[in-house]
Amino acid sequence: MQLDSLWVTRSLAAGPIPPSHGSRNFWPFIDGFLMNRLPLILLLLIGTWGSLQTAVAESPQILIEGSAGKWTLMRDGHPYFIRGVGGDGSWKLLSELGGNSVRTWGHDQLGEQLDQAHQLGLTVTAGIWLGQVRQGFDWSDAASLIRQRETIRQVVLKYKNHPALLMWSLGNEMEDPEGRNGAVWSEINNLARMVKSLDPRHPTMTVIAELGGDKVQNLHALCPEIDILGINSYAGASSVGERYQKLGGTKPYLLTEFGPPGIWEITANDIAAFPELSSTAKVAAYRLAYQRSVVDQPGSCLGSYAFMWGQKQEVTATWFSLLLPDGSRLGAVDALSEMWTGKPPGNRCPEIASLILAGPNTGKPGEVLRVSLKVSDPERDPLKITWEVVSDEERYGTGGDAEEAGAAVQAAIQSSDSTGAAI
Repeated sequence: MQLDSLWVTRSLAAGPIPPSHGSRNFWPFIDGFLMNRLPLILLLLIGTWGSLQTAVAESPQILIEGSAGKWTLMRDGHPYFIRGVGGDGSWKLLSELGGNSVRTWGHDQLGEQLDQAHQLGLTVTAGIWLGQVRQGFDWSDAASLIRQRETIRQVVLKYKNHPALLMWSLGNEMEDPEGRNGAVWSEINNLARMVKSLDPRHPTMTVIAELGGDKVQNLHALCPEIDILGINSYAGASSVGERYQKLGGTKPYLLTEFGPPGIWEITANDIAAFPELSSTAKVAAYRLAYQRSVVDQPGSCLGSYAFMWGQKQEVTATWFSLLLPDGSRLGAVDALSEMWTGKPPGNRCPEIASLILAGPNTGKPGEVLRVSLKVSDPERDPLKITWEVVSDEERYGTGGDAEEAGAAVQAAIQSSDSTGAAI
């Protein structure tokens, strides 16, 4: 039996997601009986065009000022330090807790995301998905590269004037494990050059998986048009800043994904399962990474995007999730809010002191296993404990690929209360 974790949460209602703002076509109304109202319609059109011109003019200029080790991200003439997350959980909650930016991976819903962020006072690092080496994308195939370039060109032209846009993020972990495929870096540089020619008001970034091999060296040598390096790191997140500088990194960087260690970074236990940290234990991973690789790296790190704002099935339904499907926040969210604002939320999440099996990890079919729980609430509020048993299908994806959730086995719970359960 694998006992991963119990989640004790604090709920905070999220507001509705606003609809996107579609465009209207005024011209059909000019025909027929409305022809005599042409001056009025022209006036409306002129007024609409004036609003569009105003929106373009108000789109903030995003600049990176300084030099190696002294970088500052500037938004509309003011320093802008990124306190962000990646994911589609409640952005209203993010704003209320002190976050100021969100990171996306693809452009399919970018228009709606930019509109929603703007209404909440947030910015968006707009991700444009690029083909990945591990998924078989051929970075030497001309036809594939042309199609990819055209997609990016259309996205940039469509959204470059949106006031919520912070920067363009070209790809996510598209490189080979050692970062030695020069065709990847050369084409990323070509894409960044094209983006800058279309939109000189926003910087460009590309995102890599960790710092292994020759990634830092080759990116600096072959991608002069990339302004910022995004680094995804989990078990090694707290040492990213130190390791990046030792590898010769001089571009400003963002910690674009961080959280608890992934299963590729830990050892399976004696029943060949991967033990998951509790929500309380995961807090330490977020705190250490943020302090050492973000706060302690002024002039090099421009901020961060914690992973994963929402709920995602990856190994388990809760391994990287900062929120549950109902919007309830977990302990790491309180920690992030405190690091962003300098003070914890007013009503904090409960804390799990221990969640353990009373006996060995193994048992015979039909044998009852007993689980012991110790949990408390910082404000001494009464707690409701809900127990769930979910099968571990042991079919894990790689690189964040989609996974199917395990089946619930609620009938296995024979009895339970606030201190434990018999399963």
